[in-house]
Amino acid sequence: MSNHPSSRRHFLIGAAGAAGAAAVIPILSRAAAPAAQPTPVPPGYESLGPAEAAFVEALVNVLCPADTLTPSGVDCGLATFIDRQLAGGFGKGERYYMQGPWSAGSPQLGIQSPLTPEQFFKAGLKSANDACSKQHGKTFDQLAPADANAFLQSLSSGPLAQWFNDLVYPLFTQACFADPIYGGNQGKVFWKMVGYPGLPAFHTQDMTAYRGKPFPGATNPQSIQDFS
Repeated sequence: MSNHPSSRRHFLIGAAGAAGAAAVIPILSRAAAPAAQPTPVPPGYESLGPAEAAFVEALVNVLCPADTLTPSGVDCGLATFIDRQLAGGFGKGERYYMQGPWSAGSPQLGIQSPLTPEQFFKAGLKSANDACSKQHGKTFDQLAPADANAFLQSLSSGPLAQWFNDLVYPLFTQACFADPIYGGNQGKVFWKMVGYPGLPAFHTQDMTAYRGKPFPGATNPQSIQDFS
């Protein structure tokens, strides 16, 4: 996540960093007590409240700045994808075992927490915004792009590393490359960027015939909606 656009682009399409400190889990667990009143969501969002949406929009714009390859992260639908994932079955922990015990686990076991992914995401976001306000005197969405980029770098290796590396960044990469029907990758812009044809990528014969070669179908990727 250097300030150079090409470096950020490599960060975008690379793998997430190693899992961070598991000690952050108890901290976020204590911070994630359900609110007495539901947080209002801005138009177009299903889970994120106003401050949360501002943070996520700033985050996706820093990780995916507008350039010659793609529009900004918000314009690509990345914030929308993240919001929909948090509001849906994934965010509610429908496939998670949620009965404990909640002992600390090794990084290979992933996040060990009584929180659902949505709760964990929001608790970490609040902690990150609080840390940003303490460090810069302003919330994350108010930072200049260079300062926001540096702050995300600090998140990826600091006390909130597991939150950022194991939850936030994977959601971001999924938003980039998922089928547009889920909200992100609008205009199939990321598929076009990497030469991915969409659903036709599962044609076994094409995969064999075009291995190591540009696939003609990649110039016009096809999504789920194109086959519905």
